[in-house]
Amino acid sequence: MILYGSSLSPFVRKVMVYATEKGIALDNVQIARPNPQPEFLRASPLGKMPALIDGHFGIADSTAIIAYLEVKHPQSPMYPSDAEGRARAVWFEEFADTVMSAAVFKVFFNRIVGPRFFNTPCNEDIVREGEQKDLPAILNYLESVAPDPGQFLVGPRIGVADISVASMFLNYQHAKATMDASKYRRTFAWVQSILERPSFAGIITGERRFLAT
Repeated sequence: MILYGSSLSPFVRKVMVYATEKGIALDNVQIARPNPQPEFLRASPLGKMPALIDGHFGIADSTAIIAYLEVKHPQSPMYPSDAEGRARAVWFEEFADTVMSAAVFKVFFNRIVGPRFFNTPCNEDIVREGEQKDLPAILNYLESVAPDPGQFLVGPRIGVADISVASMFLNYQHAKATMDASKYRRTFAWVQSILERPSFAGIITGERRFLAT
């Protein structure tokens, strides 16, 4: 199976970490620019990453990809089987993919993606909006629900909920977003425990090396 996209995208990273935790082998292929591979565009008609190719089948969007892989590889499920647990896991995934990603776009895109890949200057007004308006609400909520380090948002083992939230945090860190760790000790301790897992660690090392060049 081929996963198209850069792990600097929190959505691509989400799928990569998920696959590693599940023991699913994926070949990560970067999207050719400015002319993406035809097979990528067949799987992702809007040109958004990530996209997965599995033989004749292709699908885009991290949530859709994981839904597909969960059915194909049901061992070590990454969503709880009970109704309440499943609903809470989907909630956290959606919270990360929509609410948290809005702040990622404002901060990470302006400080990293725009200047580095599109030759567009950083708009610090938008960055400040993300840091001062979006992030405090996100962090206040997470501080009220974050488990102890080494524990998980839903259930006794790591799941898509934990991966989705932690993946967004890594982009905040890459962009050096202003966040008061002393005010949100529980959240930051838990996030760090997730990012230190082997499934994240190798990806993080590669991303930091790339961003340092």
